[in-house]
Amino acid sequence: RHVGSPYREPSLPPMKALLLTAPSRLEYTDFPSPTPGDYEVLLRIRACGICGSDIHGWDGSTGRRRPPLIMGHEASGEIAAVGPRVTKWKVGDRVTFDSTISCGKCGPCQTGHINLCENRRVVGVAPVEYRQHGAFAEKLVVPERILYAVPDALSFPQAAMIEPVSIAVHAVQRVKINPTDTAVVVGAGMIGLFVIQVLRWAGAKQIIAVDLAENRLALARTLGATHTLKSDACDVPAEVAKLTGGNGADVALEVVGVSPTLNLALATLRRGGSAVLVGNLAPKTDFPLQAVVTKEITLYGSCSSAGEYPLCLDLI
Repeated sequence: RHVGSPYREPSLPPMKALLLTAPSRLEYTDFPSPTPGDYEVLLRIRACGICGSDIHGWDGSTGRRRPPLIMGHEASGEIAAVGPRVTKWKVGDRVTFDSTISCGKCGPCQTGHINLCENRRVVGVAPVEYRQHGAFAEKLVVPERILYAVPDALSFPQAAMIEPVSIAVHAVQRVKINPTDTAVVVGAGMIGLFVIQVLRWAGAKQIIAVDLAENRLALARTLGATHTLKSDACDVPAEVAKLTGGNGADVALEVVGVSPTLNLALATLRRGGSAVLVGNLAPKTDFPLQAVVTKEITLYGSCSSAGEYPLCLDLI
Protein backbone atom coordinates (compact mmCIF):
# COMPACT_ATOMS: atom_id res chain seq x y z
CA ARG A 1 0.00 0.00 0.00
CA HIS A 2 1.09 3.59 -0.50
CA VAL A 3 2.50 5.45 2.48
CA GLY A 4 -0.09 7.59 4.18
CA SER A 5 -2.83 6.96 1.64
CA PRO A 6 -5.11 4.15 2.88
CA TYR A 7 -8.73 4.85 3.63
CA ARG A 8 -9.84 1.38 4.69
CA GLU A 9 -13.34 0.12 5.24
CA PRO A 10 -14.49 2.12 8.23
CA SER A 11 -14.12 0.56 11.65
CA LEU A 12 -15.15 3.88 13.16
CA PRO A 13 -18.20 6.06 12.49
CA PRO A 14 -17.78 8.07 9.28
CA MET A 15 -16.27 11.52 9.49
CA LYS A 16 -17.45 14.70 7.84
CA ALA A 17 -15.39 15.86 4.86
CA LEU A 18 -15.51 18.47 2.14
CA LEU A 19 -15.22 16.29 -0.96
CA LEU A 20 -14.35 17.58 -4.42
CA THR A 21 -16.73 15.53 -6.60
CA ALA A 22 -16.40 17.39 -9.90
CA PRO A 23 -14.73 20.57 -11.18
CA SER A 24 -16.04 23.53 -9.14
CA ARG A 25 -18.23 21.24 -7.02
CA LEU A 26 -17.63 20.52 -3.32
CA GLU A 27 -19.90 18.35 -1.21
CA TYR A 28 -20.02 18.33 2.59
CA THR A 29 -20.52 14.64 3.16
CA ASP A 30 -19.84 11.54 5.23
CA PHE A 31 -16.57 9.80 4.41
CA PRO A 32 -14.93 6.65 5.84
CA SER A 33 -12.75 7.44 8.86
CA PRO A 34 -9.08 6.64 8.20
CA THR A 35 -7.10 4.21 10.36
CA PRO A 36 -3.37 4.73 11.07
CA GLY A 37 -0.86 2.11 9.96
CA ASP A 38 2.24 1.01 11.86
CA TYR A 39 4.19 4.29 11.64
CA GLU A 40 1.27 6.63 11.15
CA VAL A 41 -0.88 8.85 13.34
CA LEU A 42 -4.52 9.85 13.15
CA LEU A 43 -5.04 13.60 13.47
CA ARG A 44 -8.16 15.44 14.53
CA ILE A 45 -7.94 18.49 12.27
CA ARG A 46 -8.47 21.79 14.09
CA ALA A 47 -7.58 24.31 11.37
CA CYS A 48 -6.87 24.17 7.64
CA GLY A 49 -5.94 26.95 5.25
CA ILE A 50 -7.09 27.29 1.65
CA CYS A 51 -4.10 27.42 -0.69
CA GLY A 52 -4.21 29.16 -4.04
CA SER A 53 -3.40 25.77 -5.55
CA ASP A 54 -6.57 24.38 -3.94
CA ILE A 55 -8.62 27.03 -5.73
CA HIS A 56 -7.05 26.23 -9.08
CA GLY A 57 -7.40 22.54 -8.33
CA TRP A 58 -11.05 23.02 -7.38
CA ASP A 59 -11.90 24.56 -10.76
CA GLY A 60 -9.98 21.84 -12.63
CA SER A 61 -7.47 24.18 -14.24
CA THR A 62 -4.32 22.46 -12.94
CA GLY A 63 -5.21 18.79 -13.33
CA ARG A 64 -3.68 18.08 -9.90
CA ARG A 65 -6.92 17.76 -7.95
CA ARG A 66 -8.75 14.96 -9.77
CA PRO A 67 -12.13 14.14 -8.17
CA PRO A 68 -13.09 12.52 -5.92
CA LEU A 69 -10.65 14.14 -3.52
CA ILE A 70 -10.45 15.71 -0.08
CA MET A 71 -8.17 18.72 -0.59
CA GLY A 72 -6.24 20.73 2.01
CA HIS A 73 -2.58 20.64 3.03
CA GLU A 74 -2.06 23.70 5.29
CA ALA A 75 -3.31 22.28 8.55
CA SER A 76 -2.87 21.63 12.25
CA GLY A 77 -4.58 19.52 14.86
CA GLU A 78 -4.10 17.09 17.68
CA ILE A 79 -3.26 13.41 17.65
CA ALA A 80 -6.36 11.25 18.13
CA ALA A 81 -4.67 7.84 17.74
CA VAL A 82 -1.24 6.41 16.96
CA GLY A 83 -0.18 3.38 14.96
CA PRO A 84 1.14 0.32 16.81
CA ARG A 85 4.81 1.13 16.11
CA VAL A 86 4.72 4.87 16.82
CA THR A 87 6.84 5.79 19.85
CA LYS A 88 7.63 9.51 19.53
CA TRP A 89 4.07 10.84 19.64
CA LYS A 90 1.08 10.35 21.91
CA VAL A 91 -2.62 11.04 21.88
CA GLY A 92 -3.34 14.70 22.60
CA ASP A 93 -0.11 16.12 21.14
CA ARG A 94 -0.65 19.38 19.22
CA VAL A 95 1.00 19.10 15.81
CA THR A 96 1.30 20.35 12.28
CA PHE A 97 2.74 18.43 9.35
CA ASP A 98 4.77 18.87 6.20
CA SER A 99 2.59 18.97 3.10
CA THR A 100 5.13 16.72 1.37
CA ILE A 101 5.12 13.03 2.21
CA SER A 102 8.70 12.05 1.43
CA CYS A 103 9.87 8.45 1.43
CA GLY A 104 12.96 9.05 3.57
CA LYS A 105 14.95 6.48 1.59
CA CYS A 106 15.79 7.86 -1.87
CA GLY A 107 18.93 9.84 -2.75
CA PRO A 108 17.42 13.32 -2.32
CA CYS A 109 15.84 12.36 1.02
CA GLN A 110 19.12 10.96 2.28
CA THR A 111 20.85 14.29 1.52
CA GLY A 112 18.14 16.42 3.17
CA HIS A 113 16.35 17.46 -0.03
CA ILE A 114 13.02 15.99 1.00
CA ASN A 115 11.16 18.36 -1.32
CA LEU A 116 12.84 16.59 -4.25
CA CYS A 117 11.94 13.08 -3.07
CA GLU A 118 11.77 10.63 -5.94
CA ASN A 119 8.56 9.18 -4.46
CA ARG A 120 7.08 12.50 -3.34
CA ARG A 121 3.38 12.74 -2.59
CA VAL A 122 1.55 15.90 -1.55
CA VAL A 123 -1.29 15.88 0.96
CA GLY A 124 -4.64 16.80 -0.58
CA VAL A 125 -3.44 16.33 -4.15
CA ALA A 126 -4.45 13.86 -6.87
CA PRO A 127 -2.40 14.06 -10.06
CA VAL A 128 -2.40 11.14 -12.47
CA GLU A 129 0.23 9.27 -10.43
CA TYR A 130 -1.57 9.08 -7.07
CA ARG A 131 -4.45 10.23 -4.90
CA GLN A 132 -3.64 11.59 -1.41
CA HIS A 133 -6.63 12.77 0.60
CA GLY A 134 -6.12 15.91 2.67
CA ALA A 135 -7.28 17.98 5.62
CA PHE A 136 -10.63 19.44 4.54
CA ALA A 137 -12.03 16.81 6.89
CA GLU A 138 -12.44 16.00 10.56
CA LYS A 139 -9.59 13.48 10.52
CA LEU A 140 -6.44 12.71 8.57
CA VAL A 141 -3.78 9.98 8.68
CA VAL A 142 -0.15 10.99 8.03
CA PRO A 143 3.25 9.33 8.59
CA GLU A 144 4.79 10.22 11.95
CA ARG A 145 8.04 11.38 10.30
CA ILE A 146 6.40 14.48 8.77
CA LEU A 147 4.95 15.76 12.07
CA TYR A 148 6.15 18.80 14.01
CA ALA A 149 5.14 19.73 17.55
CA VAL A 150 3.22 22.99 17.91
CA PRO A 151 4.34 25.22 20.81
CA ASP A 152 1.64 26.07 23.35
CA ALA A 153 1.94 29.75 22.44
CA LEU A 154 0.69 29.11 18.90
CA SER A 155 -3.00 28.72 18.14
CA PHE A 156 -4.16 26.05 15.68
CA PRO A 157 -4.87 28.66 12.95
CA GLN A 158 -1.37 30.07 13.38
CA ALA A 159 0.11 26.58 13.22
CA ALA A 160 -1.80 25.91 10.00
CA MET A 161 0.16 28.79 8.46
CA ILE A 162 3.51 27.05 8.99
CA GLU A 163 3.25 25.36 5.60
CA PRO A 164 2.89 28.55 3.49
CA VAL A 165 5.47 30.32 5.65
CA SER A 166 7.89 27.46 4.91
CA ILE A 167 7.39 28.00 1.17
CA ALA A 168 8.52 31.61 1.56
CA VAL A 169 11.44 30.80 3.85
CA HIS A 170 12.69 28.11 1.47
CA ALA A 171 12.40 30.45 -1.52
CA VAL A 172 14.34 33.31 0.11
CA GLN A 173 17.02 30.93 1.36
CA ARG A 174 17.65 29.70 -2.19
CA VAL A 175 19.78 32.85 -2.60
CA LYS A 176 22.15 34.77 -0.37
CA ILE A 177 20.62 38.08 0.68
CA ASN A 178 23.21 40.77 1.38
CA PRO A 179 22.55 43.88 3.51
CA THR A 180 22.93 46.12 0.45
CA ASP A 181 20.54 44.13 -1.76
CA THR A 182 17.39 45.31 -3.47
CA ALA A 183 14.82 42.53 -3.87
CA VAL A 184 11.75 42.68 -6.09
CA VAL A 185 8.73 40.51 -5.25
CA VAL A 186 6.33 40.08 -8.16
CA GLY A 187 2.99 38.95 -6.78
CA ALA A 188 1.75 40.11 -3.38
CA GLY A 189 -0.70 37.33 -2.63
CA MET A 190 -0.35 35.26 0.52
CA ILE A 191 2.98 33.64 -0.40
CA GLY A 192 4.32 36.92 -1.77
CA LEU A 193 3.43 38.70 1.46
CA PHE A 194 5.22 36.00 3.44
CA VAL A 195 8.23 36.37 1.11
CA ILE A 196 8.31 40.10 1.86
CA GLN A 197 8.39 39.41 5.60
CA VAL A 198 11.14 36.81 5.19
CA LEU A 199 13.20 39.23 3.07
CA ARG A 200 12.90 41.78 5.86
CA TRP A 201 14.11 39.15 8.34
CA ALA A 202 16.94 38.19 5.97
CA GLY A 203 18.15 41.80 5.89
CA ALA A 204 17.44 43.09 2.38
CA LYS A 205 17.98 46.88 2.14
CA GLN A 206 15.11 47.55 -0.27
CA ILE A 207 12.06 45.34 -0.85
CA ILE A 208 9.94 46.33 -3.84
CA ALA A 209 6.50 44.69 -4.06
CA VAL A 210 4.77 44.53 -7.44
CA ASP A 211 1.10 43.68 -7.95
CA LEU A 212 -2.05 44.77 -9.76
CA ALA A 213 -4.17 45.14 -6.60
CA GLU A 214 -3.77 48.24 -4.48
CA ASN A 215 -5.14 46.52 -1.36
CA ARG A 216 -2.41 43.89 -1.61
CA LEU A 217 0.24 46.55 -2.07
CA ALA A 218 -1.06 48.44 0.95
CA LEU A 219 -0.72 45.29 3.03
CA ALA A 220 2.77 44.72 1.58
CA ARG A 221 3.81 48.14 2.87
CA THR A 222 2.66 47.29 6.38
CA LEU A 223 4.56 44.00 6.28
CA GLY A 224 7.95 45.35 5.26
CA ALA A 225 7.98 46.44 1.62
CA THR A 226 9.98 49.66 1.33
CA HIS A 227 8.38 50.45 -2.05
CA THR A 228 5.31 49.24 -3.93
CA LEU A 229 4.57 49.42 -7.65
CA LYS A 230 1.18 48.89 -9.31
CA SER A 231 2.19 47.09 -12.45
CA ASP A 232 -0.57 48.46 -14.70
CA ALA A 233 0.11 52.04 -13.61
CA CYS A 234 3.85 52.42 -14.24
CA ASP A 235 6.87 51.07 -16.09
CA VAL A 236 8.04 48.66 -13.39
CA PRO A 237 11.59 47.97 -14.69
CA ALA A 238 12.15 51.71 -15.17
CA GLU A 239 10.95 52.46 -11.64
CA VAL A 240 13.17 49.73 -10.19
CA ALA A 241 16.11 51.20 -12.11
CA LYS A 242 15.40 54.60 -10.56
CA LEU A 243 15.38 53.09 -7.09
CA THR A 244 18.71 51.33 -7.68
CA GLY A 245 20.82 54.05 -9.27
CA GLY A 246 20.14 52.71 -12.75
CA ASN A 247 21.42 49.21 -12.00
CA GLY A 248 18.35 47.07 -11.43
CA ALA A 249 17.48 44.71 -8.58
CA ASP A 250 19.90 42.17 -7.18
CA VAL A 251 17.21 39.55 -6.66
CA ALA A 252 13.72 39.05 -8.03
CA LEU A 253 11.24 36.55 -6.62
CA GLU A 254 8.41 35.63 -8.97
CA VAL A 255 5.43 34.36 -6.98
CA VAL A 256 2.73 34.03 -9.66
CA GLY A 257 3.92 31.72 -12.41
CA VAL A 258 2.62 33.05 -15.74
CA SER A 259 4.45 34.57 -18.71
CA PRO A 260 3.80 38.29 -18.06
CA THR A 261 4.93 38.18 -14.43
CA LEU A 262 7.94 35.97 -15.18
CA ASN A 263 9.12 38.34 -17.89
CA LEU A 264 8.48 41.34 -15.65
CA ALA A 265 10.51 39.88 -12.78
CA LEU A 266 13.47 39.11 -15.05
CA ALA A 267 13.30 42.58 -16.61
CA THR A 268 13.82 44.23 -13.21
CA LEU A 269 17.19 42.54 -12.59
CA ARG A 270 20.64 44.02 -12.87
CA ARG A 271 23.32 42.32 -14.91
CA GLY A 272 24.40 39.25 -12.99
CA GLY A 273 21.27 39.27 -10.84
CA SER A 274 19.33 36.27 -9.58
CA ALA A 275 15.72 35.20 -9.95
CA VAL A 276 13.88 32.78 -7.68
CA LEU A 277 10.91 31.18 -9.42
CA VAL A 278 8.24 30.26 -6.88
CA GLY A 279 4.90 30.53 -8.69
CA ASN A 280 3.81 27.85 -11.13
CA LEU A 281 0.30 28.60 -12.31
CA ALA A 282 1.23 27.75 -15.90
CA PRO A 283 3.23 24.61 -16.77
CA LYS A 284 4.97 26.48 -19.63
CA THR A 285 5.75 30.16 -20.15
CA ASP A 286 7.33 32.45 -22.72
CA PHE A 287 10.93 32.87 -21.69
CA PRO A 288 13.33 35.74 -22.52
CA LEU A 289 16.28 33.49 -23.29
CA GLN A 290 18.52 36.11 -24.90
CA ALA A 291 18.09 38.57 -22.03
CA VAL A 292 18.88 35.89 -19.44
CA VAL A 293 21.98 34.82 -21.36
CA THR A 294 23.37 38.25 -22.17
CA LYS A 295 22.71 39.62 -18.66
CA GLU A 296 24.02 36.36 -17.16
CA ILE A 297 21.00 35.94 -14.92
CA THR A 298 21.03 33.06 -12.44
CA LEU A 299 17.73 31.19 -12.10
CA TYR A 300 16.69 29.28 -8.99
CA GLY A 301 13.66 27.04 -8.94
CA SER A 302 11.98 26.79 -5.54
CA CYS A 303 9.81 23.77 -4.78
CA SER A 304 7.88 23.46 -1.54
CA SER A 305 10.17 23.40 1.52
CA ALA A 306 12.93 21.15 2.81
CA GLY A 307 12.94 20.95 6.58
CA GLU A 308 12.38 24.63 7.38
CA TYR A 309 9.42 23.95 9.71
CA PRO A 310 11.35 24.36 13.00
CA LEU A 311 12.70 27.73 11.81
CA CYS A 312 9.21 28.80 10.73
CA LEU A 313 7.71 27.83 14.08
CA ASP A 314 10.40 29.93 15.76
CA LEU A 315 9.84 32.90 13.43
CA ILE A 316 6.10 32.93 14.02
